[in-house]
Amino acid sequence: MSREELARRQAELLHALLAGGPPPEGFDAGRLRVEATVLRRKHGRVLAYQRPELAEALGERFGPLFAQFNRGRPKKAAERSGAYADEFVRWLIEGGHLPKPKRRLVDRLRRR
Repeated sequence: MSREELARRQAELLHALLAGGPPPEGFDAGRLRVEATVLRRKHGRVLAYQRPELAEALGERFGPLFAQFNRGRPKKAAERSGAYADEFVRWLIEGGHLPKPKRRLVDRLRRR
C-alpha cells in the first residue's frame, strides 16, 4: 500500500470516527460507532480536565451539553484541545447555557 493510499484510508477512518462519516471499506460499522462514542466521551473528559470551572458550573448538564455540541461540531483530527474547548464555551454562551462573562478587571485596567 502506498503512502498516499494509507493517508487516504486513515483520513476516511478519522472522518468516520470523529465526524460520523461512513465506515471505510473493511471496517465494521457497529464497532466504529462504539469507538466513536468512546472518543467523544474522551474528548469531553479532557475538556472537563482542562476547564474544571466549566464542568463545575454546568454540573450534571456538562455531559449532555458536550454531547450535543460534539454531534454538531466534532473535534477535528489536528485541532488543539484548547481551541476546541474555547469553541465549546462560545457555543454554551451563544446558546444561553452559560451567562456571558463580565469583563475582567485586568481588561479594564489595560484600557486606562
